[in-house]
This record gives sequence, structure tokens and C-alpha cells, in this order.
Amino acid sequence: MAKLDILTYPDPRLHKVAKPVEVVDDRIRQLVKDMAETMYEAPGIGLAATQVDVHERVIVIDISESRDELMVFINPEVTWASENRKVWEEGCLSVPEVYDRVERPDRVKVRALDEKGEAFELDADDLLAVCIQHEIDHLDGKVFVEYLSPLKLQRIKSKLQKRVRSRM
Repeated sequence: MAKLDILTYPDPRLHKVAKPVEVVDDRIRQLVKDMAETMYEAPGIGLAATQVDVHERVIVIDISESRDELMVFINPEVTWASENRKVWEEGCLSVPEVYDRVERPDRVKVRALDEKGEAFELDADDLLAVCIQHEIDHLDGKVFVEYLSPLKLQRIKSKLQKRVRSRM
């Protein structure tokens, strides 16, 4: 079992901008496997490499009920976003037990590489579109709670910092 440690907000490493993957090789494929295992065990529906302290542009997503439809996005890039926006309640493995409403484009087109290094494009809507945008935000050093009001953000930081101190 290669479960990776997930960084918890407000860890400053969550704000590092991930670098593009130069070559999709066995090291990256192992990272994808470890990230998927970590995401499923957590349990979550998406995980960015930044969240496991690897600052390369890799995300894994599985929004299926059966938890057997893993999607891998290496060097993902949103090439189009709808002007229509929708509010979704989001959560995050790096911000445990915190859920809040975030407004995002309701449809996106994304271009990426798969775990074989082959390029693909995907049109996504609803939950998949939200998840892709959420995970790409991680690669760009942004956490979903940073879309919230400064007051909500400060309350969340305080709550999570207290939780960390109580474990020490």
C-alpha cells in the first residue's frame, strides 16, 4: 500500500505552483498509481499532486459511483470555459470536514496527457467540470476556500490550526 500523506490547509506547500511534467515515464505512472490509491482510501473524488507534496502537474479524478473509472490528467489545461456559472458545494481532502459553496463555470474543455503520455481533449460539465477546475486550482497553488469571504477563510484557518495543535 503506497498511501501518500495529504497536506492540510493552511500548509504553505499547498501554494506552490506545480511545474509541467517533462516526460511521462514510469516515475510519473507510479505517482499516478499512488495518488489514485491515496484518493480512493481517503476517500475522495479528486487529488492533485500538489496535495501530496509533489509539485508537478498531475491530477487524478474518479466521480463514478462504482469508484472504478479513474481519469488521469497530466499537464491539464482548460482551453475553454462556459460563461454560464453554477454554484456547487465543494469539499477537499486538504481541508478536512469543510464544505462550502463555490461558483465556477458549469462547462469546460480541457487538454491533457494520459498516463501513457498521449494527448487528449475532453468536454466536461457538472461535477466533472467542477472537479477538474478544483484540482487545476491546486496545481496553480490555490485552495477552494480562498474563493470564500475573508471572514469565512479566517474561521476555517483557525479551526484547522486548532485541530493540528490538539494532535501535538
